[in-house]
Amino acid sequence: MAKDHVVGGWAPDRAARALGAFRSFIVGVLRDFRANQGLLLAGAVAYYALLSLVPMLVLVVIALAYVMDSQLLVATITEYLDFIVPGYAETVAEQLRLVLAHQDLIGGVLLVSMLFFSSLAFTVLENAMSVIFLHRVAIRRRHFLISAVLPYLFILFLGIGLLVATVVSGRLAVLATRDVALLGVTHSLEFLSTWLLYLVGVAGEVFVVTAIYMVMPVGRVCLRHALIGGVTACVLWEITRHALVWYYATLSQIQVVYGSFAAAIAVLLSVEVAAMFLLFGAQVIANYERWSRNRT
Repeated sequence: MAKDHVVGGWAPDRAARALGAFRSFIVGVLRDFRANQGLLLAGAVAYYALLSLVPMLVLVVIALAYVMDSQLLVATITEYLDFIVPGYAETVAEQLRLVLAHQDLIGGVLLVSMLFFSSLAFTVLENAMSVIFLHRVAIRRRHFLISAVLPYLFILFLGIGLLVATVVSGRLAVLATRDVALLGVTHSLEFLSTWLLYLVGVAGEVFVVTAIYMVMPVGRVCLRHALIGGVTACVLWEITRHALVWYYATLSQIQVVYGSFAAAIAVLLSVEVAAMFLLFGAQVIANYERWSRNRT
């Protein structure tokens, strides 16, 4: 009986200690995120991300238009922009279409300017990561040439990812037009196609964020730690993203308050919240690294 009592009480006691350790870890992450001025850093990243978004997408579409239809690419971008600027993806896509319609006017100077502005967000994000991973920067610093080339490598891989996403989206769109017969009843596959598109988008979101965590900080972040931060950031963003879509559709009076500036304000707000969660995920990784080091 005594043995049963010990065994029966061991699991709840261990669970309580694990819950307490998890609570202490989260409190530590929030404390350090505040100490690192996470909200201020997120604002800076969001501002430059907004400057970089359209030029970066224009460059990617112009490059990929040599191998794919540009309108199909813009349609795919519009679908996945909803993961970044919920409720206002079509507004950003319309500006993208406007620039592409006059792409013959893009000369050498404008092209260089677009390359410069498209890389600004990555540069500011790298600096923000340096603040969060200060314990790494104190040990080693990244060569300035690597920092200069890194944004353009990201744009290159973003283009490759967009190419793959366009092909996959096209296949799933074809799937939506098919029917399947079960027990003599015909069912449309449109619902399945919609969910698969959403899951592909979420998987791509986790992949991109995890890649950022593995490359942006100075030094090497192991895949497991990067994945922990990536899943944390993406889960928080997905919850918030759906809340923002509901808010803009039902309660928001942003059009009344800001008028013609409403779209820009809404996009900036969405990007800033996304940047905040991106940096929060990085803080989770930084604290987890220190916690793992202290354990050993």
